[in-house]
This record gives sequence, structure tokens and C-alpha cells, in this order.
Amino acid sequence: MLNNKSILLTGGTGSFGKKFIEMSLKKYKKIKRLVIFSRDELKQYELSKIYPVTKYDNIRYFLGDIRDKQRLSRAMEDIDYVVHAAALKQVDTAEYNPDEFIKTNVLGSINIVDASLENKVKKVIALSTDKACSPINLYGATKLCSEKTFLAGNNIKGKRNINFTVVRYGNVTGSRGSVIPKILENKNNNIKKFNLTHKDATRFWITLEESVEMIMWALKNSNMGQLLIPKIPSFKIYDLIRVIFPQCKINFTGLRPGEKIHEDLVSKNETNVYDLGRYYSIYPSFVKVKKKARKLDENFMMNSGNYSKKLSSKQLEKKILAYIEKN
Repeated sequence: MLNNKSILLTGGTGSFGKKFIEMSLKKYKKIKRLVIFSRDELKQYELSKIYPVTKYDNIRYFLGDIRDKQRLSRAMEDIDYVVHAAALKQVDTAEYNPDEFIKTNVLGSINIVDASLENKVKKVIALSTDKACSPINLYGATKLCSEKTFLAGNNIKGKRNINFTVVRYGNVTGSRGSVIPKILENKNNNIKKFNLTHKDATRFWITLEESVEMIMWALKNSNMGQLLIPKIPSFKIYDLIRVIFPQCKINFTGLRPGEKIHEDLVSKNETNVYDLGRYYSIYPSFVKVKKKARKLDENFMMNSGNYSKKLSSKQLEKKILAYIEKN
């Protein structure tokens, strides 16, 4: 699928980006060009030591910011697929710096859509988050705007052969700033105290590998205007801490600004939700849905607090052991 194709990866030096590069190069030996677009020169330098251009002559390291449309357009020359992972993501930081998040997550998304249209890109896959669903914080609101921006790109493409798709999923296990590395760090340093904002807090579980596989699936199978959602389980953060570090004392600090107790991947207000087998998909009303897709009840929703696929302590333990073994 990616052989003989040119791909632009925004946010290419982040947790997702590095895993996408690893899995892509392993699976597709004949990628024509993989452009790693990010604004952090140190991270690009560190990544280039893992994937030096002397060994990987199809990799390009492109320093730039998605706020800069001209730079984006230059990076997209002769690109077939764009995978957009760049974003500002910290919930509490967004509450204090709303203008910065709007510039990157919203205006940056507009720039990517415009640059993709101008450069005859064939497919754009934008990564979103559960926080974009029924948002109560600034970060979630900017990602909702980003979702709408990319999906609306399908309305303004004219006769261009281009497809904009959004992939929405939950917190990625083990990604930078996520809870598992923090718990393991406390355990390794014998710090028998861990701060948790709320005893009942729940989140969805998806691994980096699963998130990359979903993007690969979307590149191959998605059609116009889809918003894809993975069928992933949820878990209670309190149970996760008890599984990883049962000896530690948990200190409840209260919710941070803009934080939810539970997250949504599909809200009860979102309609036209279909079961594709491996994933769920929310389609715009103007798209003709394939016969194989099964439309779900209008009351269908995915909330991490009451979702039927919730991980038990034993299931969490098994997943944690698999995570530690890989890392």
C-alpha cells in the first residue's frame, strides 16, 4: 500500500510518529519518500541517529511548523499521503494558553487542508482524540474544530482526487506524558505515593501499535468524510495503579481545570454511526454507505465510565506485563 508512495508525517518526532516510522519501514520496504515534518530540531537530530539518511535514503527530515502554510506547502510537493499527528495536547496547559492551542490545533489544521488541496495530495488522515467528543476543555474544543475542518475539506475539494479522513481514539498506552510511565517511575524509585485526580476516573486503552495499524487501515480503506473510531476497551485508573504498584498510597487531588472523570469516543448526540467490523465509523449524511456496514442504534455511545468492554484487574495485569516486556 505504501510502496512507491510519498508520505508526509506531521509531528513525526512524537510517540505516534516514531512508532509509525518504525512500523512503516518494517512493513513497506519500497516507500518512495517519508517526510518527517516537525518543529523540534533536537528531536529530529535524535531521530536521525536511529534512522540516518545514509542508511534510509528515502527519509527526509523537514523542519517546520504547521502554523506556517508556506513551509507546509513546500514540504507537500509530490506527496501522495499526509498523516497529521502534530498538535498541542496538554489539557491544563491549554486552559492557561488558549491562543497557542488555537494557532496550532485549529489554524494549523486549516493550513494542512489548504496545502493538501494545492499540492494534489490523494489522502489525508488526521489524528483526533476522545477529548474532541463532547468537549469541556479548550484542548478538546480545538480538536473538535480540527475534526470539522478536515471533514469539511471533502466539501471544497472540487474535482480533485483527494480524501480527508479523521481517526479519533483515546489515551495511547505508554505515550509521552501518559499515566503508565509515571506509575512505573514511582515504582522503580520506590516512591510509595501517587497522585490521582479522582477515584472513579476512567480512560480508554489503545497501544501505539494499534493506533498505527488503524492509520494504515484508514489509508487503505477509508472513503470520503469518514470519522473512524476503534473498538477499544476502557479501564479504571485506580485499578491500573493497584495492578502496577499495589504498595503505593494513592492521594486524591481533585480534577484539574478542564479534566473529565470519564471520556467519550462516541457521544449520544452523534448520529449516523456504523459498525464496520474492526472499527466504528461516523459518516456525513451525503455519503453513500457500503452495504457491509451495519448502522447502529441512535442511542449508541462509547463512554469510558459505562462502556461494556471494561478491563478487569486480571486483564489489566496481562496488558501491563505485555507492555513492560515490549519496553
